[in-house]
Order: sequence, then C-alpha cells, then structure tokens
Amino acid sequence: MPEAPLLQIEDLRASAEGVEILKGVSLTVDRGEIHALMGPNGSGKSTLANVLMGHRGYQVTGGRIFFKGEDVSAWTPDRRGRSGMFLAFQYPEEIPGVSVVNFLRSALSNRTGTEYTVLELRLKVADTMKELGMEAEFADRYLNEGFSGGERKRNEVLQMAVLEPELAVMDETDSGLDIDALKIVAEGVEKLSSPERGFLIITHYQRMLDYITPDVVHVFMDGHIVETGGPDLAKRIEDEGYEAFREVRA
Repeated sequence: MPEAPLLQIEDLRASAEGVEILKGVSLTVDRGEIHALMGPNGSGKSTLANVLMGHRGYQVTGGRIFFKGEDVSAWTPDRRGRSGMFLAFQYPEEIPGVSVVNFLRSALSNRTGTEYTVLELRLKVADTMKELGMEAEFADRYLNEGFSGGERKRNEVLQMAVLEPELAVMDETDSGLDIDALKIVAEGVEKLSSPERGFLIITHYQRMLDYITPDVVHVFMDGHIVETGGPDLAKRIEDEGYEAFREVRA
C-alpha cells in the first residue's frame, strides 16, 4: 500500500465564539514538501494553524485532520506535539523564570520519552545555536523575556532543530523581522528540510519566499483555499494583490 500523506486536511470547518472562520479547508502536505499558505490579514490563516495543533479556543464543526494516516482531530495539543507536529507561533509567549535550556530539556523529554540533563541538552544544541547566531549565554535567558523579534524567531527555529518534528507549521514567522533575521529563519528551514519532514509556512507577504522556494503555494481567502499552484503563484500575488483572487472567488 502507498504511504499515507504526512498531513491531510479534509473539508475542515471551525469556529470561535459561534463565528465560522474555516469554511471547508482541504489540503495535503507530503513528506519532503514545503507548502506556503498566503492570504490577507483576517482570512483565517492563523486559525488554521491553531486548529491543526488542537487549540481549545476553536471548535471544529466539520471535517477531519489526518497526520501520518491517523485521524488526530480529537487529539490534545500535547499528544499532537509528541507525535511529531510543531507550531512556530506568530507571537511567541514570554515565560518568566523558565530558561531556554530548561524549556528545551522539558520539551525534548516529553517528545522522546527520554530524560536529559541540562548538560546533555547544552551539548546537543551548542552547534545549532552557533549556526543561528546565538551566543552560549542565550540558553540561560528566560524564554522570550526581553527578546527582540529576531531573537524570538531564532528561538523558534532552535526549538524545531532540537525537537525534530516531522511536520512544522510556521505561523507568520516573518512578521516583524528585519532582513538579517529573515535570512536566518530561512536558512534554518533549509537546514531542517529533509525527505521525511514537511513544512506549512503561513505568511501574508511574499518576502519570506524570496529566501525559501516552496513546492506548492496556496491562496487563502475568507476561510477557503481559492487557488493552488507552484512558486510562480506567489509572484502573481505580489504583482496583482489579493483582490484579484477575491474577484475570482466571487
């Protein structure tokens, strides 16, 4: 039998506080693929990312989510994370009192079922931190407390490198980044790309795709995917704007 897709979304519908936001989303990401989901603000892109990870603030009212062939629609967020799903947040939360190294140690232990000492974790991440332009002292800072936008996003890429998820969903990772930080995030994605890992990169702007070439681009409008194509589709969005696709939908 052929191997099941890494991620398969079937006619997904979801609402928040009684308002429907996702209105029938279908999408398949195979291993080794990078997908870009592009749409204007307020179209429901971040809702899709949160629903994929089981955020309790949203109610799934229809459709199903499959990960590696298993229906994960009713799974808790921590179970999805342990299974190999990962979400890089648009606005990562500060966690005062919890150092980066202790957070990573706890997350990796939960992901793998293996207990790591702080020293073991430091040794494991030292080279990755250096590649991401992080000083060794960064590991002892409290998670995201006082971090610049670029440092927060570097930290998200560091988490991906440590946890080695099979599916990485990146929600507006380019938001608020300068060019140098954007390049570091893109280089991190490139380093982590493999035949066994898939990416769903959610973005409003085309500029992230100046550094990452997706295999598939989706245009997301008003809770739907309205068009799917190759990398050239991102260029069309840049040239024509989202209104052109809204008119097609209408």
